[in-house]
Amino acid sequence: MPVTVLNPEGLPKPDAYRQLSISSGSRIVFLAGQVARDADGRPVGDGDFAAQVEQAYLNIGTALAGAGGSFDDVAKLTIYVVDWTPDKMALLGEGVARAAEKLGVDPVKPITLLGVAALGEPDLLVEVEATAVLP
Repeated sequence: MPVTVLNPEGLPKPDAYRQLSISSGSRIVFLAGQVARDADGRPVGDGDFAAQVEQAYLNIGTALAGAGGSFDDVAKLTIYVVDWTPDKMALLGEGVARAAEKLGVDPVKPITLLGVAALGEPDLLVEVEATAVLP
């Protein structure tokens, strides 16, 4: 695996994410933001934040498999959440955990979480952008 994630000494050690990733691969993959759409572009999880998070993570796994990698190769995630409030953290974790179980991966990566007013389509509650490093 060309990406190692860790929490170095001297920084907080959060459970939900890691402070940094170190890559040793040679191909950097930049994914477009993934949303709650299935392979045919149909909405998934209408009004269900956890289901939308799960689908976005699954889509990242699918995209990386198409590039010859997996979710384990993710070096950094940026998560955009419509009308973010801290009470959504449990649902975010639920969606991530369900996707991780289906993908068979450790989903804990360096992340940036941003609250936004809206996304590209009115039914979307979350969008997840990824950068990965492949051998």
